[in-house]
Amino acid sequence: MTEPLLKARGLVKRYGRVTALDHCDFDLMPGEILAVIGDNGAGKSSLIKALSGAVVPDAGEVWLDGRKVRFTAPTQGREAGIETVYQTLAMSPALSIADNIFMGREIRRPGIMGSVFRMLDRPAMEKFAREKLSELGLMTIQNINQAVETLSGGQRQGVAVARAAAFGSRVIILDEPTAALGVKESRRVLDLIQDVRARGIPIILISHNMPHVFEVADRVHVHRLGRRHCVIDPKDYTMSDAVAFMTGAKEPPEALLSA
Repeated sequence: MTEPLLKARGLVKRYGRVTALDHCDFDLMPGEILAVIGDNGAGKSSLIKALSGAVVPDAGEVWLDGRKVRFTAPTQGREAGIETVYQTLAMSPALSIADNIFMGREIRRPGIMGSVFRMLDRPAMEKFAREKLSELGLMTIQNINQAVETLSGGQRQGVAVARAAAFGSRVIILDEPTAALGVKESRRVLDLIQDVRARGIPIILISHNMPHVFEVADRVHVHRLGRRHCVIDPKDYTMSDAVAFMTGAKEPPEALLSA
């Protein structure tokens, strides 16, 4: 069996008397789209934050590419190749598309102009941004220098996914990417997700939208009461089964239950 690209065992995270993660396990296989579903308060956000370095778990271990890692800041997760697109998108509306893609990773001009005067190499940044948007088929964005606040919701989500795909060399985590979008824009984002996977980058998709989950996911991680309850193959179970497992209305078969 193929070894997981990203693996966690026994993750624990407590906030005072609230246990967000209760000895949680996790496995992401190479090249797959893994959906993570769970009721509100189940601990999904704490899980992805623990995997990406946004929070430090109180106990447990994480492995990336078979090597044990311990991230104490989101920047460390990013440096290791894990990119996260949160539901809020974490973009600056007043800045341009190119500036948002390179936020925190700006390219400086070569020589003294960059090292001493800290001038940005805008032509290089704009060229790279345009290439990444074109790779993912985001051709409706004509001007790479237009402010993000002028874009539609779907276009903003597309820019956020393109930014993650540009720098996420190992894993991309998407938190509710279609939550605030209409039908047409949601369709485009789902196509983007499949385009990114086709390039060999595995994706963790957190979503409440069951039709979207069952359309694109290879496996579904059901999160309940702070831990992995079971992992199902969407070809073998229905959306109603998934919701029942998630809410506790129905117990999954013994073979699927997490240890």
